[in-house]
Amino acid sequence: MTVVARFEIEYLQYLGQDGTLIAEPPPAFADPATLLPLFKQMLMVRSFDSKAIALQRTGKLGTYAACLGHEATHIGIGAAMRPEDVFAPSYREYGAQFMRGVRPREVLLYWGGDERGNDFAVPKHDFSWCVPISTQCLHAAGAALAFKLRKEPRVAVATCGDGGSSKTDTYAAINAAGAYALPFVQCIINNGWAISVPRAAQTGAPTLAQKGIAGGLHCLQVDGNDIIAVMEGMRRALDRARSGGGGSVIEFMTYRLHDHTTADDARRYRNEDEVKAAWAREPISRLRTYLASAGLWDEAQESAWADECARMIDIEINAYLEMPVQPVSAMFDFLYAEMPPDLQLQRAEAIAAEGRKHG
Repeated sequence: MTVVARFEIEYLQYLGQDGTLIAEPPPAFADPATLLPLFKQMLMVRSFDSKAIALQRTGKLGTYAACLGHEATHIGIGAAMRPEDVFAPSYREYGAQFMRGVRPREVLLYWGGDERGNDFAVPKHDFSWCVPISTQCLHAAGAALAFKLRKEPRVAVATCGDGGSSKTDTYAAINAAGAYALPFVQCIINNGWAISVPRAAQTGAPTLAQKGIAGGLHCLQVDGNDIIAVMEGMRRALDRARSGGGGSVIEFMTYRLHDHTTADDARRYRNEDEVKAAWAREPISRLRTYLASAGLWDEAQESAWADECARMIDIEINAYLEMPVQPVSAMFDFLYAEMPPDLQLQRAEAIAAEGRKHG
């Protein structure tokens, strides 16, 4: 028998779920102290997530997609990128966006139903949140093509979930990235569930990383709860893309510890034992154990940082709550350069019904 090709998927992990090293870390993280800033950001994101859910439960925020359990994956993706790169998120990668300069108040504005939350102060060139599943992958591939044509040393990074990896948009982005050797990284965040559909019912592929093989991309599976592995996986992919070596697909293995959104009740479709097992391998506790064993973290430091996080997040929440509500005319004013007559009529009727003074 003649074999024309063979393929393998490497699995990357350095920090075990018990918080001990199971492999020698990359040189950049040989000193555990380098992980402290990342750990503090992970704690900040978890604190923000908890407060955002509380805002939704008290009627001060719309439906919200929690990121509980994804902190290492999200923080690692954002921290590994350069400012000039472009990020095309889905709708829960707050950690990655915070690392790139997006403010918590902007996240809250978006989930509060205000599109001004999509107009990030920093970084202006990143894409906005994308609720339609995986269409953002095509946007990132298009940006990557522009970078190549302009000969700019920039990389486009897209994220999608395990369910999103089944969409034709993801496959098309992967195919384009391979065909044109684009500086593109497709991050598949495998949290086990596409809302109520388990990973096992979504695809027969043994890994989701291998979905990039047919497109000719480099493929890697990473322990998404291990911040060291996330950073190293992203470093490899970004360096390869930036140097002209083509794109990558990285599957980050993590777990969604909260409901899909605040409009969901995951107890209806997954059992308690599964969630309990996932809590045993979540990212913050394992990194906390590792840093504590190195003498770099203790309860007093965590308590002080928790207070600081609460203070910073309260400032952002207040900024969101104090933001003046836009007039009803705003939903019309940014659709067309020249508004059609029928929408002009609707706009006038809406303004009259609202009864607010307009400039």
